[in-house]
Amino acid sequence: MSEASPSMTPRELRASLSLASIFALRMLGLFLILPVFAEHARLLPGGADAMMIGLVLGIYGLTQGVLQLPAGIASDRFGRKPVIVVGLVIFAIGSFVAASATDIWITVIGRALQGAGAISAAVTALVADSTRESQRTKAMAMIGGSIALMFAVSLVGAPVLYGWIGMGGLFAVTGVLAVMAIWVTLRVVPDVPLPVDHAPDARSLRRVVLDADLLRLNFGIFCLHAVQMAMFIVIPRWLVERGGLALPEHWKVYLPVVLVSLALMMPAIRRSERAGTTRGLFLFAIALVLAAQAGFSTEPSGLVVSAVLLTVFFTGFNILEASLPSLVSKLAPVSAKGAAMGVYNTTQSLGLFAGGALGGWAMGRFGGLAVLAINAAALGVWLVVAAGQRRWRGSEPVAAVEPAVHP
Repeated sequence: MSEASPSMTPRELRASLSLASIFALRMLGLFLILPVFAEHARLLPGGADAMMIGLVLGIYGLTQGVLQLPAGIASDRFGRKPVIVVGLVIFAIGSFVAASATDIWITVIGRALQGAGAISAAVTALVADSTRESQRTKAMAMIGGSIALMFAVSLVGAPVLYGWIGMGGLFAVTGVLAVMAIWVTLRVVPDVPLPVDHAPDARSLRRVVLDADLLRLNFGIFCLHAVQMAMFIVIPRWLVERGGLALPEHWKVYLPVVLVSLALMMPAIRRSERAGTTRGLFLFAIALVLAAQAGFSTEPSGLVVSAVLLTVFFTGFNILEASLPSLVSKLAPVSAKGAAMGVYNTTQSLGLFAGGALGGWAMGRFGGLAVLAINAAALGVWLVVAAGQRRWRGSEPVAAVEPAVHP
């Protein structure tokens, strides 16, 4: 196929959907504990310490952040699928360790092992290998959308599942989901050979680490996920205290918010790709996330205003979640694409850890408004940094003819 179709080929669609499902299964396993663990921890020996709760939630991002780059490099050398399968096995082991925990420290060990199953770089690199450049942002949007949707599903389902099977059962479910993802990897995801010049060299690795535009994108994903984690330390409590909505009822806000934001995201991305306005949409999305933080800093009362602000946040968040990895994959050297995605996912994971740790500290010392002020300041810095981006490959209108990745 030589013509650049505005739609994905069947092979591209199969690869994108199956890899998004792997992300979804794994992220659902991660997100399921977030709405309920802080309360459950009080039942565990050592779980009354807020710092230990933060460690359980954050250690996942720390170990994943440390191992993403080695996993990305390994996927460049040994192939994407082997690295994905090994990572999912480690994640499953960590899930079952946490499921058997009788105190907070065993839970920490299990969560650390979950994070050590660092597959994000290999999965996103495989998405890039499997799609043409004109279709890549759509594929990344499927992954970004699956993450947002799994977050919403976890908020809906976690309290119910916790009441049925307890925290041990929730962790066991995450292990089962990881095993399911292994099957999808081996049986559903199409095989794609690595590029001929896939072996990374010192020059390409240096470019990955030091390239100014890649650094801007990596700084962005760090800020985005730090803000997300810190924000959700504050918002659930506000929905209870100011919105009068009990914790098990929060899905009534989150689910429609996420679905509406996804519906707004896809047309915006499609229009920007056709018109060559990637830069404008990217900066606008950062402004949306910043505006949501500023809106929440006014301490809104009532569910309607909170729902509108959350919709603004998730619309910007979902656009950025799709655009950032697509831009990284386009700007990275072919010989170190996996390494580039490893650096990207490392900063993403460290952002989750930093947001949880610093957000929890700020919440405890200064209150929720301080958390939102820090978020807004970080996003303001990112907006300035992103405006200096020099290369926006894919920001021009798609050409009428484009070589196909797969004949």
